[in-house]
Amino acid sequence: MKKILNFSELDIKKLTTKSYGDDSQLEQIVAGILKKVKENGDKALFEFSSKFDKVDLEKTGLKVTQEEIEKAYSEVDENFLVAIRKAKENIWNYHEKQKRTSWFSPSEDGSILGQIIRPLNRVGIYVPGGTAAYPSSVLMNALPAAVAGVEEIVMVSPPLKDGTLLPEVLTAAAECGVKEIYKIGGAQAVAALAFGTETILPVDKITGPGNIYVTLAKKQVYGTVDIDMLAGPSEILVLADESGEPVQLAADLLSQAEHDKLASAILVSPSLEILGKTVAEVERQIEALPRAEIARASWDTYGAAILVKDIKEGIELANLIAPEHFELVVDNPFSWLGRIKNAGAVFLGKNTPEPVGDYFAGPNHVLPTGGTARFYSVLDVDAFVKKISVINYSEEALQRDAEHIMHLARREGLEAHARAIKVRQK
Repeated sequence: MKKILNFSELDIKKLTTKSYGDDSQLEQIVAGILKKVKENGDKALFEFSSKFDKVDLEKTGLKVTQEEIEKAYSEVDENFLVAIRKAKENIWNYHEKQKRTSWFSPSEDGSILGQIIRPLNRVGIYVPGGTAAYPSSVLMNALPAAVAGVEEIVMVSPPLKDGTLLPEVLTAAAECGVKEIYKIGGAQAVAALAFGTETILPVDKITGPGNIYVTLAKKQVYGTVDIDMLAGPSEILVLADESGEPVQLAADLLSQAEHDKLASAILVSPSLEILGKTVAEVERQIEALPRAEIARASWDTYGAAILVKDIKEGIELANLIAPEHFELVVDNPFSWLGRIKNAGAVFLGKNTPEPVGDYFAGPNHVLPTGGTARFYSVLDVDAFVKKISVINYSEEALQRDAEHIMHLARREGLEAHARAIKVRQK
């Protein structure tokens, strides 16, 4: 049985620090993959797919065909299509509210200042494969890009052993209007998107979570392209008072523990009874999960049950941890919302478990992890646009401000800057 910790005894860094091992060694491996794809293009993609995925893409094809998409539709059930279409509608409508417009502000002196909002031209979305299928990741990456007005959305995802992609992933992509799909994953997929190959044109930005190799590859190509974030293992922090139901709280904790052996599930409460009953319930439920081995490793290593003196202290702890997902299962949760400073997404009340946001409600599930919610935001429409400043000074404004501008330029030792103003001064 997991020990219940006291807030005063906590080592926050130890609680939240996770390791894949020697990252420096992994970074060298990733750098080698990136270099090879940059130099050898498609040939390197075929080589790495054969090595890592055991797939001969020269035979099965690198790009998904229309026939494969049509076949995928025939292999998914109608209930899945109904659910994915309703989720798409919710996600689209939510992100539509985030759209910004260009603006211009004229002054009395005739000057005009403004900002132009332009969508990125071409983006790549990475959809994980491996231990689970993630059609929801297709929706969460492709739809905000489409809402933003991105014309070319390219999807990459690791192939199955037969060189295909899961039908759920393909149909989700088709429903989102993604027309360019490639059967590659890992660092080599990131390299192809960043540098381009004979088959794949380079993109402006790469979004979407992946394993440590994908994360390190995104880190290394940043600057050549933009990226969304460096996503780590999934996290949930549940803060509950006496109104919490242990059966429900345990299920919510395990909804993240089953993702990854490095995922973390943390329960915080001022009630020792709630903590004890929920921990016992986690132990009971975990054995019945299909992914019990993963959930067990996550819970045993990174799970925690923490006693705080009150809800206020619990929120202080949450702000220190800055969790990816923060469930506030208390009476009158809105009364506490103003105290929350650091979280990727907040789920209020007992009827809002984390999977509501993961799949269906509308907000994005690509969220900052590893404490980066202290300074980073959820993936949204803003991630797929760029902002261009517009400046149009009138003669009156330039004459009025000339001395100030020249003074600042000369204080920085940039006389040519000052003279660009001086030659216009009357």
